[in-house]
Amino acid sequence: MEMDGFDLDEFLRRALQEDIGDGDHTSLSTIPETAQGAARLLIKDSGILAGSRIAGRVFELVDSRLHWLPLLNDGDTVKPGDVALTVTGPARSITTAERLALNIVQRMSGIASRTNHLASLIAGTGCRLLDTRKTTPGFRFFEKLAVKTGGGCNHRFGLYDMILVKDNHVDYAGGMEPALRMVGEYLERTGRKLRVEAEARNMEEVEAILKNGLPFRILLDNFTPDRMCEAVRRINGSMETEASGGITEENIRAYAETGVDFISVGALTHHIRSLDMSLKAFTE
Repeated sequence: MEMDGFDLDEFLRRALQEDIGDGDHTSLSTIPETAQGAARLLIKDSGILAGSRIAGRVFELVDSRLHWLPLLNDGDTVKPGDVALTVTGPARSITTAERLALNIVQRMSGIASRTNHLASLIAGTGCRLLDTRKTTPGFRFFEKLAVKTGGGCNHRFGLYDMILVKDNHVDYAGGMEPALRMVGEYLERTGRKLRVEAEARNMEEVEAILKNGLPFRILLDNFTPDRMCEAVRRINGSMETEASGGITEENIRAYAETGVDFISVGALTHHIRSLDMSLKAFTE
């Protein structure tokens, strides 16, 4: 199974190898080879479900004889006592697949739930919530999918699909003007069709970005809400605007009401609590 260029099955096979090694010796030693079983993915927390289809694929890869049945859909609101899916088949295989399936769906659901909560705080403002590259190495695909499931939007996926000129790039280049000039030269020289965003730390850098005209979006970094209002008025719709830095649950609404187009929050993926779930055996 391949999803938007990401080879899901290859990732899951590597993750299973990491966990199983040369065998799930606990299951092999305690569960008869012929034993059949059934289990429920039990929700023990309130939030948004994400990753259940991927958890189902884990069961399929561990053993093609396992059959899983979704009872809820990704994006659904869940509460304690809900059952997201059931799985039936060889009991050894259910216990072998259990932890990886849970790890994925719990973390993705935690991200989706946090995203959904923050998105609800800015509802009605016209501002949209973005993720960042502050992700778990190797797990970015899942985390960004969870953000979308929770009602957020994805920023660039990696360094290759967009140019984002940040503070260190500006400082190493000798300023905003030379940095953006070199970006334009690079794009012309290489023939690449990449969108360009530039980060501004102050109004002087905002003016330099507006003067250059190449970026489609200005990232306003660590601006207060008052300064954000000033910057948004100055930009006046000539470029998209994004707020970043110092955004909290308490002030996100104030930032959204400045008229900024996007708010990016790294904590969506790097500072979350997994949703509590468990896989419990039951008798059919």
